Amino acid sequence: MKRVCKQWCLALAAVAIGMPLHAAEFPNRPVRIVVPSTPGGGLDVLGRLLGPKLTEKWGQQVVIDNRPGAGGVIGSEIVANATPDGHTLLVVATGYSANPFLYRKLPYQTPKDFAPITIIGFAPNVLVVHPTVPANNLKELIALAKQKPGELTYASSGVGTGGHLSMALLMRHAGIKMIHVPYKGAGAATAAVVGGQAQMLFTATAAAMPHVKSGRIKALAVTSGKRWPSMPDVPTVAEAALPGYEVDGWYAMLAPGETPKPVVNKIYNDLAEILKMPDVSARIQAVGFEVSGMTPDDMARYVDRELKKWGTVIKEAGIRAD
Repeated sequence: MKRVCKQWCLALAAVAIGMPLHAAEFPNRPVRIVVPSTPGGGLDVLGRLLGPKLTEKWGQQVVIDNRPGAGGVIGSEIVANATPDGHTLLVVATGYSANPFLYRKLPYQTPKDFAPITIIGFAPNVLVVHPTVPANNLKELIALAKQKPGELTYASSGVGTGGHLSMALLMRHAGIKMIHVPYKGAGAATAAVVGGQAQMLFTATAAAMPHVKSGRIKALAVTSGKRWPSMPDVPTVAEAALPGYEVDGWYAMLAPGETPKPVVNKIYNDLAEILKMPDVSARIQAVGFEVSGMTPDDMARYVDRELKKWGTVIKEAGIRAD
């Protein structure tokens, strides 16, 4: 009997080792947040704001891992293939819902291979230009582009990213053509415009604000339906020149698709608590975001609507990344 008991105990222990991690055990080692963009962009700003707070809450180091390239596909693939236990997370932006329609074949399935945690916040893109561009408002820029069709250049953090899609819509609305210069991330794209290698881009308000304040770039318009609190003097695209134009930028956190629901819920609840902290919400708002904290189920529904919207836009515009 003792031998049988011992065998059963060993068997149960072996099963337990292979069992998925539960919420009470999470996290039991450092957590990696993959940012599929270069340092300095909106995703990177949010990741580095939240990382230290999550470290404090969990008692485990939270590491920010920038993995730029292919419009977020490289970093997203890392998380899609990671062990689904909550220790590898992903932050994404609007381009996440566009990539399935931009690439003939992705190395993962959207949204199946990801578990929604929350939409951290919303922020419009802002259209900024280098000071040498002879346009001080959107109407002047559109007029300039019509005078020089196919000559002006605009940067983006990659094909199909929020900035690229925002510009594609603007060009369609305005009836203009410009040259697209994709970079490996928002930080690199913004730096290219600041340095004069490209003439303009749509980027997150958080990434643009320091450069706008220093005078290194000019802000012409925001993509939101109303003026944004962090840039109250900058008109919307619709207000400045193109009625009906509106693009909402969103920033979210995901886990690998098979992550247990209790772990997803724990990450969401802890993150929601952090987002409600006065110092955290104030810092997020100060860099241009509107805090959200949407639940996992609400996020799943929101992303489904975004997938349908951008699928239609991309097909109509004929945009491809490969």
